[in-house]
Amino acid sequence: MTGPLVRHERVNLLARGVIDAAVEVHRCLGPGLLEAAYAECLCHELRMRGLVFDRAPSLPLRYKGHPIVCECRHDLVVGGCVVVEVEAGHTAVPLHAARLATGLRLRALPLGLLINFNVPDLRSGVLRLAGPAACVVGSRVRLHLAAAARGSGAARATI
Repeated sequence: MTGPLVRHERVNLLARGVIDAAVEVHRCLGPGLLEAAYAECLCHELRMRGLVFDRAPSLPLRYKGHPIVCECRHDLVVGGCVVVEVEAGHTAVPLHAARLATGLRLRALPLGLLINFNVPDLRSGVLRLAGPAACVVGSRVRLHLAAAARGSGAARATI
Protein backbone atom coordinates (compact mmCIF):
# COMPACT_ATOMS: atom_id res chain seq x y z
CA MET A 1 0.00 0.00 0.00
CA THR A 2 1.40 3.36 -0.97
CA GLY A 3 0.10 6.87 -0.94
CA PRO A 4 -0.30 9.82 1.39
CA LEU A 5 -1.09 7.73 4.49
CA VAL A 6 2.00 5.56 4.12
CA ARG A 7 4.15 8.65 3.47
CA HIS A 8 2.56 10.38 6.46
CA GLU A 9 3.40 7.43 8.72
CA ARG A 10 6.97 7.24 7.38
CA VAL A 11 7.54 10.97 7.92
CA ASN A 12 6.19 10.79 11.46
CA LEU A 13 8.33 7.71 12.26
CA LEU A 14 11.43 9.48 10.96
CA ALA A 15 10.60 12.63 12.93
CA ARG A 16 10.00 10.61 16.09
CA GLY A 17 13.35 8.85 15.58
CA VAL A 18 15.17 12.16 15.18
CA ILE A 19 13.48 13.67 18.24
CA ASP A 20 14.23 10.57 20.33
CA ALA A 21 17.88 10.70 19.23
CA ALA A 22 18.05 14.43 20.07
CA VAL A 23 16.54 13.78 23.50
CA GLU A 24 19.22 11.16 24.15
CA VAL A 25 22.00 13.54 23.09
CA HIS A 26 20.55 16.28 25.31
CA ARG A 27 20.14 13.85 28.22
CA CYS A 28 23.83 12.90 27.97
CA LEU A 29 25.32 16.34 27.28
CA GLY A 30 22.84 18.91 28.60
CA PRO A 31 22.74 22.52 27.35
CA GLY A 32 25.70 24.84 26.85
CA LEU A 33 27.81 23.39 24.04
CA LEU A 34 28.32 24.67 20.49
CA GLU A 35 26.03 23.63 17.63
CA ALA A 36 28.81 21.63 15.96
CA ALA A 37 29.15 19.37 19.01
CA TYR A 38 25.41 18.67 19.16
CA ALA A 39 25.24 18.07 15.39
CA GLU A 40 28.12 15.57 15.54
CA CYS A 41 26.60 13.72 18.49
CA LEU A 42 23.16 13.71 16.86
CA CYS A 43 24.66 12.19 13.71
CA HIS A 44 26.33 9.51 15.81
CA GLU A 45 23.06 8.76 17.59
CA LEU A 46 21.13 8.59 14.29
CA ARG A 47 23.72 6.15 12.89
CA MET A 48 23.41 3.97 16.01
CA ARG A 49 19.63 3.90 15.50
CA GLY A 50 19.97 2.94 11.84
CA LEU A 51 18.47 6.14 10.44
CA VAL A 52 19.74 7.18 7.01
CA PHE A 53 20.64 10.86 6.60
CA ASP A 54 22.64 13.31 4.53
CA ARG A 55 24.88 15.68 6.46
CA ALA A 56 25.03 19.31 5.31
CA PRO A 57 23.54 18.64 1.88
CA SER A 58 23.71 21.65 -0.41
CA LEU A 59 20.45 23.29 -1.29
CA PRO A 60 19.85 23.43 -5.03
CA LEU A 61 18.97 27.02 -5.82
CA ARG A 62 17.64 28.38 -9.09
CA TYR A 63 16.71 31.97 -9.74
CA LYS A 64 14.46 32.53 -12.75
CA GLY A 65 15.71 29.30 -14.28
CA HIS A 66 19.38 30.12 -13.67
CA PRO A 67 21.30 27.80 -11.30
CA ILE A 68 22.92 29.72 -8.44
CA VAL A 69 26.08 28.42 -6.83
CA CYS A 70 26.06 29.31 -3.15
CA GLU A 71 26.60 27.76 0.24
CA CYS A 72 22.98 27.17 1.20
CA ARG A 73 22.98 24.09 3.43
CA HIS A 74 20.87 22.40 6.08
CA ASP A 75 22.41 20.48 8.95
CA LEU A 76 20.69 17.18 8.07
CA VAL A 77 18.11 15.66 5.76
CA VAL A 78 16.86 12.42 7.31
CA GLY A 79 15.33 9.70 5.18
CA GLY A 80 15.12 12.06 2.24
CA CYS A 81 12.09 13.83 3.70
CA VAL A 82 12.81 15.47 7.10
CA VAL A 83 15.05 18.55 7.25
CA VAL A 84 16.79 19.02 10.61
CA GLU A 85 18.39 22.27 11.76
CA VAL A 86 20.49 22.12 14.93
CA GLU A 87 20.75 25.26 17.04
CA ALA A 88 22.40 26.02 20.37
CA GLY A 89 21.41 29.63 20.99
CA HIS A 90 19.51 31.18 23.84
CA THR A 91 16.35 30.97 21.75
CA ALA A 92 15.43 29.77 18.31
CA VAL A 93 14.70 33.09 16.67
CA PRO A 94 12.18 33.58 13.85
CA LEU A 95 15.11 33.80 11.42
CA HIS A 96 15.94 30.13 12.06
CA ALA A 97 12.32 29.10 11.49
CA ALA A 98 12.16 31.20 8.33
CA ARG A 99 15.34 29.59 7.00
CA LEU A 100 13.90 26.15 7.72
CA ALA A 101 10.57 27.04 6.07
CA THR A 102 12.37 28.32 2.96
CA GLY A 103 14.47 25.17 2.79
CA LEU A 104 11.36 23.00 3.02
CA ARG A 105 9.76 24.96 0.19
CA LEU A 106 12.83 24.86 -2.06
CA ARG A 107 13.43 21.15 -1.43
CA ALA A 108 9.68 20.35 -1.61
CA LEU A 109 9.93 18.22 1.54
CA PRO A 110 7.11 17.52 3.99
CA LEU A 111 8.63 18.23 7.40
CA GLY A 112 11.31 20.22 9.17
CA LEU A 113 12.61 20.07 12.72
CA LEU A 114 14.40 22.98 14.38
CA ILE A 115 16.13 21.62 17.47
CA ASN A 116 17.60 24.06 19.99
CA PHE A 117 19.80 22.14 22.43
CA ASN A 118 20.46 25.16 24.66
CA VAL A 119 17.37 24.64 26.82
CA PRO A 120 16.91 22.88 30.18
CA ASP A 121 14.19 20.56 28.77
CA LEU A 122 14.55 19.62 25.08
CA ARG A 123 10.78 19.33 24.63
CA SER A 124 10.65 23.13 24.74
CA GLY A 125 13.47 23.36 22.18
CA VAL A 126 11.83 21.46 19.29
CA LEU A 127 9.93 23.29 16.58
CA ARG A 128 8.17 21.16 13.99
CA LEU A 129 7.25 22.79 10.66
CA ALA A 130 5.15 21.29 7.88
CA GLY A 131 6.45 21.91 4.38
CA PRO A 132 4.50 22.36 1.17
CA ALA A 133 4.97 18.68 0.29
CA ALA A 134 2.97 17.67 3.35
CA CYS A 135 -0.48 16.52 2.32
CA VAL A 136 -1.30 15.65 5.88
CA VAL A 137 1.70 15.32 8.14
CA GLY A 138 -0.43 14.56 11.15
CA SER A 139 -2.69 16.05 13.75
CA ARG A 140 0.31 16.92 15.93
CA VAL A 141 1.59 19.39 13.40
CA ARG A 142 -0.17 22.69 14.00
CA LEU A 143 1.81 24.89 11.65
CA HIS A 144 1.72 25.11 7.88
CA LEU A 145 3.71 27.57 5.85
CA ALA A 146 0.61 29.56 4.93
CA ALA A 147 -0.13 30.08 8.61
CA ALA A 148 3.48 31.09 9.20
CA ALA A 149 3.20 33.75 6.52
CA ARG A 150 0.15 35.23 8.26
CA GLY A 151 1.68 35.18 11.75
CA SER A 152 5.06 35.59 13.30
CA GLY A 153 6.67 33.02 11.05
CA ALA A 154 6.94 30.34 13.71
CA ALA A 155 4.81 28.58 16.24
CA ARG A 156 5.55 25.79 18.66
CA ALA A 157 3.98 22.41 17.95
CA THR A 158 3.38 19.58 20.36
CA ILE A 159 5.56 16.55 19.82
